[in-house]
Amino acid sequence: MKTLAHLTAATGLPVDPHLELDLTIPVSDGIQAQGDLLIVPLIELAGVARVRPDATWVEVPPEGVELLRGAAGGNAHTLTADPGTCLWTTGVTDADGLAIGVLDAMTTVYLLHREHGGAGIAPGRYVVRRQRELAPPEPEPRHRSDEVVHRLTARGIAAAAAARASRPRTRYIAD
Repeated sequence: MKTLAHLTAATGLPVDPHLELDLTIPVSDGIQAQGDLLIVPLIELAGVARVRPDATWVEVPPEGVELLRGAAGGNAHTLTADPGTCLWTTGVTDADGLAIGVLDAMTTVYLLHREHGGAGIAPGRYVVRRQRELAPPEPEPRHRSDEVVHRLTARGIAAAAAARASRPRTRYIAD
């Protein structure tokens, strides 16, 4: 396991001063997120995402591979690995259209981001995806008929408030 100090020294990539450099970076073999980037075990996306047969794999160098940069030239999410321990390809098909690529880690590898710090990825094959941003729910159409007069009653107002509360909420994530 590495600390953020080890990771920044190995890659030469900086992190923001508010991050604790001497803490051990946690390692996960499950679904994890770093800002607007998701790391999902390939097995979890069976039938949705797959590596194309003609995919070209490249070795991830110690200084890393930039996977995604935040909107408007923001900070990069960089995949880093010790020499000979991780392969990367963008040759992926994803029915949801969210995949950036697939990584195949033989040992623990790390994601590094200036603001979010580090995230450890256990050995395995993972799909790297963008998060899906949902649009706000569409407003209900307004009706001008006598059948909807009940909306003006206290019962109608309470029912409308309950309907609003049960709608899915969307949280937008900015990087």
